[in-house]
This record gives sequence, structure tokens and C-alpha cells, in this order.
Amino acid sequence: MVQSKPRFFSFDEYLSHDDGTENLYELFNGELVELLPESGLNVEIATFLLVQFASILGSQRVRGHGLELEVRGEPKNRYPDLTIIRDEHIQLLKKRNTIRLSMAPPVLVVEVVSPGDLQRDRDYIANASNIKTWASLNIGLLTRKLKPY
Repeated sequence: MVQSKPRFFSFDEYLSHDDGTENLYELFNGELVELLPESGLNVEIATFLLVQFASILGSQRVRGHGLELEVRGEPKNRYPDLTIIRDEHIQLLKKRNTIRLSMAPPVLVVEVVSPGDLQRDRDYIANASNIKTWASLNIGLLTRKLKPY
């Protein structure tokens, strides 16, 4: 039996969908696109930043890759590597870890940019066109300053 892929006509429809997995998806032109795992270096850099910000702001205001942002354009959502949220978001995100366009924007959104022209261009274009507060970090520059925990 062939299963058809779900098609969504609104972001609200997408948010109500549960496929029973813990997979992360971007909603692109009404279809789910499963996200691939991050590289180990991306995770290392994002974790380093998370630990640094959490030591200053507290762990409730710093979110890692699992936070979902609703954005304009395509895809309709993004999962940044690191997000600093507002105090008001803490309670709002208890049920679902998604910041909607109707909510106040996060304080800071960070996407660690993958090495290579194709990945860099994809990350810069997708992120810059969706959210003005994204801070893209070039891995080549940051890895020279990265220290072990």
C-alpha cells in the first residue's frame, strides 16, 4: 500500500499534524521536508555558544536547535542553532517549542553556517531572507577561537 504524503494549506494545519515521530521538518510549499542531522562541528559550536549564553542569562532563555520559528516565505519555518528568547516566551513555549509570527520576536537568533559554498549560500540566503535578527557565524572564523569546555 502506498501512503500519500500529507499536504498542508496553512501553518496552523502543519502545527496540528503529528506523525508520531520526533523528526524535525520544514514546511516548504505545503509539503514536509525532513531535516538532516547537523554536522558535529556545527553542534560543537552551537553548544559552546549555548553554554556561554546560559551562564549569563540562565538556561530558560537559551534554546538550542529544537526551537522552531515561523517565518515568512519558503520554507514557512526554521530551526536555528541557537535562540535567545524573551521572558514572555518561556511560558508560551511550554506546550510547543514554536515562536509564531504573531508573537514578539526572539532577542537573538544564531545559525552556524556550514562550510562549503553550497551550504554557506543556502544558510545565508534562507536565513537572511526570513528573519532580520539572524546572526550568521562563519565556522572558519569561529573555530580558531573555539576553546574546549
